[in-house]
Amino acid sequence: MNRIEKITEISRKHFVNAKGSHRWDHTQRVLKLAEQIARQEGADVEVVKIAALLHDIGRVKEDQSNGTIDHALVGAEMAEKILKELSLEEELIKKIVHCIKTHRFRGSHIPETIEAKVLFDADKIDSIGAVGIGRAFLFAGEVGAKLHDQHIDVEKTKPYTEDDTAYREYLVKLSTIKDRVLTGGGRLLAEDRHQFMVEFFDRLNKEVDGAL
Repeated sequence: MNRIEKITEISRKHFVNAKGSHRWDHTQRVLKLAEQIARQEGADVEVVKIAALLHDIGRVKEDQSNGTIDHALVGAEMAEKILKELSLEEELIKKIVHCIKTHRFRGSHIPETIEAKVLFDADKIDSIGAVGIGRAFLFAGEVGAKLHDQHIDVEKTKPYTEDDTAYREYLVKLSTIKDRVLTGGGRLLAEDRHQFMVEFFDRLNKEVDGAL
């Protein structure tokens, strides 16, 4: 068993109790996107693949804390320990840990390497488009949010409450992602997925009003 296979096996175990919007299937999609973008951008594919496999291993802790714990920071610490136990080279570990620490959309740490930018983009792209819409509704259900409120004032609502609808997530985060991606390959994917979301939520608003 090579080290990618070992890391895959270790990572998968951290998602046994994960909520639906951030289960192992999300990591698998991010891995595919990250590898694709990495090859386009000339990034170190091994660094990107390992970082993608481990990027959300701290997510369960963030969900359990209702967002008070930063899963990127916790996950980076967990990943560093795992990689040291597997005896990976120190420089390789540093590169991977930086990717994980900086992948969060709302995080304060900035991706500085091409590998970190690739992971950031892959993770964000999986949160938009058809998959992103599905995940947004799934997350809303996990926190007990209502189906929809097209008149929502995001400044007067909070995450992890009944007001944390998929549409709120779209207004606060998803609609801005295409302007936040950092690589050329990521931008092409983001533009297409963004347009799909615009059309979807426009139709949803009309249907809720009984206009269609």
